[in-house]
Amino acid sequence: MKLTVQKKYAELITRAGVNIQKGDDVIIMAELDQPRFVELVVDACYKAGARKVTVEWTHQPLEKLHVRHRSLKTLSTVEDWEVKRFEHYIDRLPARIWLESSDPDGLNGMNFEKYAKGTQARSKILKPLRDQMENKYKWCIAAIPGKKWAKKLFPDLRPAAAMEKLWESILYASRADGNDPIQAWKDHNVNIKSRCDYLNNLGIESLHYTADNGTDFTVGLIPEALFCGGSEDTQGKGETFEPNIPSEEVFTSPMKGKAEGIVYSTKPLSYNGQLIENFSVRFEGGKVVEVKAEKNEDLLKTMISMDEGAAYLGEVALVPTSSPINKLGFLFYNTLFDENAACHLALGRGFTNTLRDYDKYTFEEQKAKGVNDSIIHEDFMIGCDTLDIVATTRDGKQVQIFKNGEWAF
Repeated sequence: MKLTVQKKYAELITRAGVNIQKGDDVIIMAELDQPRFVELVVDACYKAGARKVTVEWTHQPLEKLHVRHRSLKTLSTVEDWEVKRFEHYIDRLPARIWLESSDPDGLNGMNFEKYAKGTQARSKILKPLRDQMENKYKWCIAAIPGKKWAKKLFPDLRPAAAMEKLWESILYASRADGNDPIQAWKDHNVNIKSRCDYLNNLGIESLHYTADNGTDFTVGLIPEALFCGGSEDTQGKGETFEPNIPSEEVFTSPMKGKAEGIVYSTKPLSYNGQLIENFSVRFEGGKVVEVKAEKNEDLLKTMISMDEGAAYLGEVALVPTSSPINKLGFLFYNTLFDENAACHLALGRGFTNTLRDYDKYTFEEQKAKGVNDSIIHEDFMIGCDTLDIVATTRDGKQVQIFKNGEWAF
């Protein structure tokens, strides 16, 4: 991919994605696949005025080695310096950039039960610290090609050609292949906000999903919750940022405990480097009571038992089948992209900033209003060409929201 194109993409991530301002600290998390592009992002951050940029490298083979060789006690331990680091983050609120390029099958064979127990133990200490930063810092998840990811998507191409094809697909899906990606995102946000405004003016009480694959599901919404999408603003400073590049969704946090029926997945779920395929999820009283999967059913069961909130919904998201990502005609095997190709739900943590005037409430008050809390947030896709969604409004009206996988308005 041409260097000039990569530089524009790096500028999109830094200037629109996390909207770097003079004096900001930045943390970039990336796999080892694209060190040159990471350099471009670091350079763009400094040119935008960043005070300090830190890169934290990750590598899936190392994750597997740590889980294999560390004892469960060691995996579960939070060191004093880790707590001090989070306290520093709470004070500085650094912007965070995740550059996703991981192999969809990169953690196959890992002892996931051991990993999950370690994560659960660590979360008791780290999650309250993360909660103190909720909604207060700028963040952006974007993607860059990785060799194994590219070969997973395009197995018939030579490695270099597969990487170029993945670059082209990422840039197209991210609206970053034109002359002015930042302006393209401004225009895109206007369209998303207009969808949100229409839905928010309806006063929706619940949504009923049906499709010819057997999906028949109803979810209740929080009266104070809003549909959101595209750019967001930080609490306090009100700085605008783009949390996901790409993003095609309009979403809200549903009412915890208000979900009934069954939904069928329409795309695989990539969870911690492993694929869960052809699965269904059944809800009663808002909680998952049964899951079935053709592949990695035990992994799905482990996921929904990570904590009490993991078996409840944290998000409902609306995405038409005409999404640019869906038009590409292939799976990315990556949730960042696949969730923006189809309507989806998310198990686990909800978004407190979907509540109207959320900053006026404490975290406990936000949960009391119906926003689910969990250490996980995992999206899975249920959209298809036959999906219909009908809203019931608080004044008793029935309004068609989706018809055959597309917006009905």
